[in-house]
Amino acid sequence: MFRSRIALLLVVSLPLQACAVGPNYAPPAPAGLGVPATYSTPAPAGEPADIRSWWTNFNDPELVAIVERARAGNLDIAQAVSRLRQAHESLIQSRADLLPSVSGSAGYNRAVFDAVGARDNFSLGADVSYQADLFGGVRRGIEASRATYQASGFDLATVQTSIEAEAARNYILARQAQANLAIARNSLGIQDDNLEITGFRVQAGLVSSLDSEQSRQQRAQTAATIPTLEQNYQTAVNRLGVLTGQAPGALKAELEATAPIPKGPDSLAVGIPVDTLRQRPDVRAAERQLAAATAQIGVAKAQLYPALNITGNIGTAASSIGGLASVVTGSLFAGLTQLIFDGGRTRSRVRAQEAAAEGALANYKQVVLTGLEDVENALTALQAAKDRQVQFAIALDASNNAAILSRSQYRAGLTDITTLNTNESALLSAQNGLSNARADQAQALVQLYLALGGGWDSNSVPQAPLAQSPRE
Repeated sequence: MFRSRIALLLVVSLPLQACAVGPNYAPPAPAGLGVPATYSTPAPAGEPADIRSWWTNFNDPELVAIVERARAGNLDIAQAVSRLRQAHESLIQSRADLLPSVSGSAGYNRAVFDAVGARDNFSLGADVSYQADLFGGVRRGIEASRATYQASGFDLATVQTSIEAEAARNYILARQAQANLAIARNSLGIQDDNLEITGFRVQAGLVSSLDSEQSRQQRAQTAATIPTLEQNYQTAVNRLGVLTGQAPGALKAELEATAPIPKGPDSLAVGIPVDTLRQRPDVRAAERQLAAATAQIGVAKAQLYPALNITGNIGTAASSIGGLASVVTGSLFAGLTQLIFDGGRTRSRVRAQEAAAEGALANYKQVVLTGLEDVENALTALQAAKDRQVQFAIALDASNNAAILSRSQYRAGLTDITTLNTNESALLSAQNGLSNARADQAQALVQLYLALGGGWDSNSVPQAPLAQSPRE
């Protein structure tokens, strides 16, 4: 009889659970998000390249090694993994709300001071409670938890891609500082020679001490740039150490040997804007957050409808363990509850969730447009760096020739120290300009890879890793 009543309640309640209040989520169309058909900035045509491991395209083994170590040891990534695992556990907890809650009990007591003598008493019992999901509040909660879990996976991918790009940028900064230091020290050597020649000419009475002071001034100005460049180098190296999950100075010995600024491919096909939206993890995370906010509307609305609660218990007691099965008692209760009045609190919660969904939609649009802006800016920066390199290469060739001629003419007494210093300054400026333009091109390429969503596998949703045993 007890089993038949449970079956009857399930037969009645399960069909009612087929409905779910609240809006059914559908992703907004790209056109509704303001996504154009093409980028306004000129870009190479063709299918988008495979940019999952874009740092390998720079053909720099040291850069590859540092980025891989950052992926494995970075602590921001480790925190994102923990948040993803928490979201996964929240999803498991939400799913558990669909199942009944069962608890058991067992007891034993011995009556010693009884009129009939000492007696034993054994008891067993079980309690069951279940709330039927008549209007889909629990299922909407599971839907929201699943979307939140997926958003956390995309957030993890966003952190990973950001750390990869930051590691590459700081590596480029370190190599740029090394290149500029080499230029400054080489110029300092030339200016030492010029200062020595000026001293000889002053002693010979060919020029006044003004030439010597101007040469000394020129050398001091060049020397003054070296501490700043050394500081920039140390800052970049320290940052790389922390990005890889190590102490700031962990990579100093490894990066001490000078290496050129890494150079990536000259062009990169970016596809169309819709491709970028599929590839960028932050855009996909924002879309999942919108799905979760939409599902929460149904969770709030379900509180306005009746709730069916089913509870039951079963128990037995006997003076011996063998007699526990002799007499079994149980009870079953089912009841409906309906909100009648709460001062408008529940309806206010529904409106609040609707407002939250509207905000999530606005955030989704904002992330989409910001992502497209990032691509446009990166394309512009990349082309600007290329154009600057062309002009600085011309300036370097001309200023190098002018400096060589000025040195020869000054030694021969055919020009003055001002002309020599001007040409030496122009040469130093052109060398630094070309070096910085090369670094800017590499940085712009990293920026473009990041803007396109490179650095992760966009064909899958990141999943939470298996739980690990707590560390002592």
